[in-house]
Amino acid sequence: MIRASVLGATGYLGGELLRLLLGHPGVTVAQAISTRLPGRRVDAVHPNLRAVTDLSFGALDDLADCDVLLLATPHRATMELLPTVMARGRAVIDMSGDFRLADASAYAAYYDTEHTAPNLLGTFAPGLPELYRDDVAKADLISVPGCSAAAATLALAPLRGLVRPEVQIDARTGSSGSGASAGDANTHAERSGALRVFAPARHRHEAEVAAHTGLTVRMTATGTPAVRGVQVVCHATAAGEITERELRAAYRAAYADEPFVRIVAHRRGAHRLPDPRILLGSNFCDVGFALDGDRITAIGALDNLVKGGAGAAVQCLNLRLGLPESLGLGFPGLHPL
Repeated sequence: MIRASVLGATGYLGGELLRLLLGHPGVTVAQAISTRLPGRRVDAVHPNLRAVTDLSFGALDDLADCDVLLLATPHRATMELLPTVMARGRAVIDMSGDFRLADASAYAAYYDTEHTAPNLLGTFAPGLPELYRDDVAKADLISVPGCSAAAATLALAPLRGLVRPEVQIDARTGSSGSGASAGDANTHAERSGALRVFAPARHRHEAEVAAHTGLTVRMTATGTPAVRGVQVVCHATAAGEITERELRAAYRAAYADEPFVRIVAHRRGAHRLPDPRILLGSNFCDVGFALDGDRITAIGALDNLVKGGAGAAVQCLNLRLGLPESLGLGFPGLHPL
């Protein structure tokens, strides 16, 4: 049985990791570490885990060796913490933004601070198995992409070579993307019913999408009244003449064998294009497209806490430690919801 420990286990991503790992037939949760609430019961913070576990949060100083160490710690804090704990895990999977970019100057530009562990930048395999499966399977350090970056990358990847380099991405995200310790702007009174454009330009995930796709990316982001879910609408221009049949063939070729990517591009019906609502709790990313002349609109949707975070981390864990890739990730989502 693989021993997994979660660092940063009190947040939303940490809670999702615990939910998935506690139900995983090949994994035992060795420790759930919290710098804020050591000694407190896990189910006092994550009430959905009542009667599932008797674990209590451990202190950082108590972190022991394990097969895989999963970090759900915040951006900027992770780069300070990781060098002191990375030796505890045979493999390390990070879900923060601190090691997603390979260049220190790019990190400073998008995160508004200097990187404190620049020697580790570029040493992490991107935790997106659909594009980097072989790298993930042999990597000791893995960095899971941001939720909007994952959705946009998977929506755009089949279009490489078929579109002009410049792409505009409009991302919409639920409030859980701000984390469990979000500030005053994310209280219910401020967020409920709002459509808040919080990144009118240069959203930090645009650098990730550019790195993964080779495209020139411009990205905006809007907060929606939902709690979970990400949807990205990507606008591109065809590089030459293309038909809908050829476009569909490109997506099928890219994802025919992928267990967690579904092509959703129908002409009619209530669910004819990707909608995050029916993906909540699942590790699926739905991708779709529409064609109008030379204009291609690519759409991606996922649950930001699962395929956009904890689920992707477990998928990477499975690959790295030689388990079936889909193990522990079979939940298909709910409908109606």
